[in-house]
Amino acid sequence: MTQHYKTIDLFAGAGGLTLGFSMTDPKAGEASFEPTFAVEHDHAAARTFKRNFDTHVFDGDIEFFNVNQYPAAHVIIGGPPCQGFSPLGRDRDDNSRADLNGLWEHYFAAVLHVKPRAFVIENVPEFQKSGQFNELLHRMETDPFLSQFGFNYGVLNAADYGVPQNRRRGIFVAVLDRDVPWPPPRTHGKDSLFEEQRLTVADAIADLPKVPTTDQPVIGTDGRQDLHIRRNPTAKSLARYRAVPPGGNRFDLQRNRPDITPDCWLNKPTGTTDVMGRMWWDRPSPTIRTEFYKPEKGRYLHPVLDRPITHREAARIQTFPDDFVFEGTKIEIARQIGNAVPPVLGLAIARFVGGLLD
Repeated sequence: MTQHYKTIDLFAGAGGLTLGFSMTDPKAGEASFEPTFAVEHDHAAARTFKRNFDTHVFDGDIEFFNVNQYPAAHVIIGGPPCQGFSPLGRDRDDNSRADLNGLWEHYFAAVLHVKPRAFVIENVPEFQKSGQFNELLHRMETDPFLSQFGFNYGVLNAADYGVPQNRRRGIFVAVLDRDVPWPPPRTHGKDSLFEEQRLTVADAIADLPKVPTTDQPVIGTDGRQDLHIRRNPTAKSLARYRAVPPGGNRFDLQRNRPDITPDCWLNKPTGTTDVMGRMWWDRPSPTIRTEFYKPEKGRYLHPVLDRPITHREAARIQTFPDDFVFEGTKIEIARQIGNAVPPVLGLAIARFVGGLLD
């Protein structure tokens, strides 16, 4: 008999992890998961979660939620904010880092109150090398309830699980009274479970219109959201895009058009090869971050067109289906897309956890 489990999502964002858990197939004998509650402090993301899952969301900081009000659930999932550990957060001061890094303790408070059968923590890989993570492991070994869980953890690349994107995330899985093998079986790539090739940018977005179709996120009469959002680059920006060949980057711009290359790049002959980078059709994309619409922030130029990828293309690369509706402005939506756990990676984790629970 297929098992049915209720979930709580903490630091839920737009709901990428919950969506993945909701995508299992009970008809194929997989465990099913039903979202029952979420906590998310970003107001637009909380509205997105509520709209797509029609469940209660505490729209605020988890520090101000009364732990006694958590509903019963079998599984807790979520990603405590991680910017304090991320290389992109290196400029934060010590106090802001401490505030961010301690949020996993509120996650554990929920676990200790709800007493689920399993829980999943998603974070940047750096978290698993931190002193905070060592404290988390200590708690797992010494707390009377937590010590009953088998657990394992490591860094997973979403491209190994059917996501057309190289995105490395730290995943921690704990299951009550069960050993947890590691890693979850890979589904794509060499020596994977099904030996399917990794999905590519072309697999994700090649069928979309070449010309973006809107200036703002719009919901049509069919209920679908148009996120194929155009930008209005200057003539100089367009010339810069044209100077970058497939797979190229800012160094190609410097070679081909030094006259329109920003001085900060001309004066820095080394550095990341992703800035002002163009994607490849036949490879997974690089990590989609929150400002994917700005080519100067990474490898976000379309593989062949002289423009950055659109919100719809970024959502596709993140494996959000086209019928998933995001709430908020285009900047708020971009933040939700870039911060999300790719739902298809969430699905792989859900299948893994469900198999251990059954």
